Amino acid sequence: MPATPTRDRVNPEIIPTTPVRRPEWIKVRAPAGENYERLHHLMRAKSLHTVCEEAMCPNLGECWGSGTATFLMMGDVCTRSCVFCDIKHGRPSPMDWLEPERVAQAVRAMNLKHAVITSVNRDERKDGGAPIFAMVIRRIRELQPGCSVEVLIPDFKGSVEALKIVMDARPEILNHNVETVPRLFKTIQPQDNYDWAAATLTNAKKLDPDVLTKSGIMVGLGETMDEVKAVMRDQRSWGVDILTIGQYLQPSKKHYPIARYYTLEEFTELREYGYQLGFKWVESNPLVRSSYHAYEQVRALSVVHRQLYGEQAMTPYQAPGK
Repeated sequence: MPATPTRDRVNPEIIPTTPVRRPEWIKVRAPAGENYERLHHLMRAKSLHTVCEEAMCPNLGECWGSGTATFLMMGDVCTRSCVFCDIKHGRPSPMDWLEPERVAQAVRAMNLKHAVITSVNRDERKDGGAPIFAMVIRRIRELQPGCSVEVLIPDFKGSVEALKIVMDARPEILNHNVETVPRLFKTIQPQDNYDWAAATLTNAKKLDPDVLTKSGIMVGLGETMDEVKAVMRDQRSWGVDILTIGQYLQPSKKHYPIARYYTLEEFTELREYGYQLGFKWVESNPLVRSSYHAYEQVRALSVVHRQLYGEQAMTPYQAPGK
């Protein structure tokens, strides 16, 4: 690992160099507005990070403008160097065990109904930082009763022991993204393993059959439509309930280039195929990211949330084009 954290990702000798023109219909508004500024100051005041900012999410303005955010825990430096990601990688700082308290306090200050918690990878720890997830889930429940919690976790290298620490805290949604197809796995995320992703999602259902499991795929990295559909079949065989599919957008010229842009018709095709496979919810659109419409998914589908708070299931949200 490099001594100084860096965002440099790509060996130019192994990637295509011909740029692809961005379609006119992919438009991202710059974040602005009173609520965005309020949340920005709140995050800085509590020394917190959000994946919205660190990963340059295209929905940052929309989500922050409506008062929601995805918290990034365990620092802002990852031990892995995936070529699509804008989070710094290198040697992380020591774990901050007071961070769950600050995140929970921020959730209460924001009066959230649904909190999404993710993290960098912490491969220097045998447990991958799993206790941090359990701590923040429990503390949010204490400080903001009724707020559902989704955790977007690392693969913990397939460790059932680490995963069980998280599952014992009973999140409403357990999310782990596959990101790409097996053929591209070692190019796109060289320190990850497709079998670890399979183990994480399969074991989550075994540890808690009531948890909603969720996974996501990026398209436009050089995969074929048939390969995407094969991964979708794998995810459904692992018991995944909720699927997100979005267009890969290159964070900078130092990151892996876009091979192509999928059309709106192709995203519709993938959404329909997902429902044919039996997914309970499919978000498939160019700007879809992991936590997009996450609160609606919980309210519509979560058994855990109804067990904890006695709420009735709502009518499933009808995503655009569904």
